[in-house]
Amino acid sequence: MITVQPIRYTPHQGEWHRLAQLLGFRPAFPPNPQWSEFDGRGILAVHHAAPDDDHAGRTDLHLLSDDLDAVESRLSSAGFAVTTRLLDDIGRMLVVTAASGATITVSGGARRADTGLLAVQPIWYQPDLDEPRRILEAIGLQPRIAAEGGGWIDFTADGGGLAALHQHDEVKIDLSLEYTGDLDDLAERLSRAGFGASVIDEAYNRTLLVDAPEGDRLWVNGTMDDLYGYHRLDA
Repeated sequence: MITVQPIRYTPHQGEWHRLAQLLGFRPAFPPNPQWSEFDGRGILAVHHAAPDDDHAGRTDLHLLSDDLDAVESRLSSAGFAVTTRLLDDIGRMLVVTAASGATITVSGGARRADTGLLAVQPIWYQPDLDEPRRILEAIGLQPRIAAEGGGWIDFTADGGGLAALHQHDEVKIDLSLEYTGDLDDLAERLSRAGFGASVIDEAYNRTLLVDAPEGDRLWVNGTMDDLYGYHRLDA
C-alpha cells in the first residue's frame, strides 16, 4: 500500500493547522508546533521551519509504504539509484533523485487515508516527464489521467492521495489539492475565516486559489470532468 503525504515546511504552523481544517482535512492527532498530520484522501503533513530556513514555504513529495523493501527492489529493478537515510523519528527513508535534481522520498508506516471530498495532489514540475513517470510507477502509483499533448499526467495511490506531473521549464514541487465538492461554498467558508480565496475557470474545470500563510497561492482544483484534450488511463 502507498499513501501520498506531501510535507509543507512553514514558520506559520498555526495558520496552516487552521487552513487545513477549514479546507476539510481532519487532524490525525492533536496538532503540535513541530509536526502535524491532516487526513483526507492522502495525508497533508505540516513541518516546522524557521522563517530564515531555506525550507520555509517548500513542499516535499513524500510517500508512505507498508513495504519499503518491495519499493526499493522495484526502483532498483527499474534502474534508479536509491539511497537510504536513517531518521530518529521515522526510521529508514528511501531517497530517489531524478536527473533533474528533484528528490522524492518514501518512508514506512503507510496507513489508509482515502475518505472525504479533499485529496492531496502534489505536482512535480520539470521539462521531461518520462523519468518522473517511471519513478512514480516503480514506487507503486497508478496513472489516472494524461494530456493528449504529454504535458500532464496524474496518479492515484491505493492508500489515498494523488500526485501529478506537469511539463514546465522550472524544476519544482508544489502543493495542490483536488476537491470533489462545491468550490464556491468552500471559497465562501475560507473568506469568512480570513483567507483570501477566489474561483477561476480553467479549461478542465474550475480552480479555487487560496492565499497561503507564506504569501503564495494554494491551488485547489475541481475534479476534472471535461476530458477534451485528455484521456483516462485507469479505465
